[in-house]
Amino acid sequence: MLIALTHTVSPNIMNGEVTFIDRKAVNYDLAVQQHDIYCQALSDCGAEVKKLSVNLNSPDSCFVEDTAIIFDEVAIITSMGISSRQHESKTIAPELDRYREIIHIELPAIIEGGDVLQIGRRVYVGLSRRTNIQGVHKLAQILKQWDYEIIPVELKNCLHLKTACTAISEEIILLNPQWVEPETFSDYKVLSVPKEEMWAANTIRVGDRILLQHGFPRTLELVSRNHNALEILNISEFSKIEAGLSCLSLIFQKAV
Repeated sequence: MLIALTHTVSPNIMNGEVTFIDRKAVNYDLAVQQHDIYCQALSDCGAEVKKLSVNLNSPDSCFVEDTAIIFDEVAIITSMGISSRQHESKTIAPELDRYREIIHIELPAIIEGGDVLQIGRRVYVGLSRRTNIQGVHKLAQILKQWDYEIIPVELKNCLHLKTACTAISEEIILLNPQWVEPETFSDYKVLSVPKEEMWAANTIRVGDRILLQHGFPRTLELVSRNHNALEILNISEFSKIEAGLSCLSLIFQKAV
């Protein structure tokens, strides 16, 4: 069974961190409504959704993806790349301890889950303002015993690797070529989002379905030619604070 960990939207979400975009006013009530629809979509796709509230006062706490990196063998608790969020990972750890062995990455290494894209035994890690080379090396040390291949990826002007690209299958990458070099994924079929839909590359796979963001019709058409089980979700309020679909959950297979 798939588990999807989410986190209740903080009443302070309007104070969330922004890096590469200008701050916009967030409608808290609409954000809560959109989050509820998001959680229902995950449930409809077959995931058991668990909504946490351990970091409710933290503006960015609903972006739970950044707090951990989960593999079949282990859950790695991240060392967040911005001081306002560094406490969030440790409070998520007790929940993940129910499902996996826990290993912590500590400062000065920094790494966030949004910078980690796993495709089979390959693990692509974005070098960003939130993930440094020490974080990549620590992740590689942890995963070495399970024979994962760690591949650092240079980013250009975006927050996380999964802001720039996600895998819509084990063979196909959806990416924004303005933020990550397509040649990085030369072993895969690469679909480039249109220039005017630069935020469209962040998607999530849940079972056999792909969830895409509302407002990107050309990307929808592009993906639909390669995958027919699609669902569109409107996360406009979260986009105002530089977030995408994957940011809002930690999705993993429950160990048998």
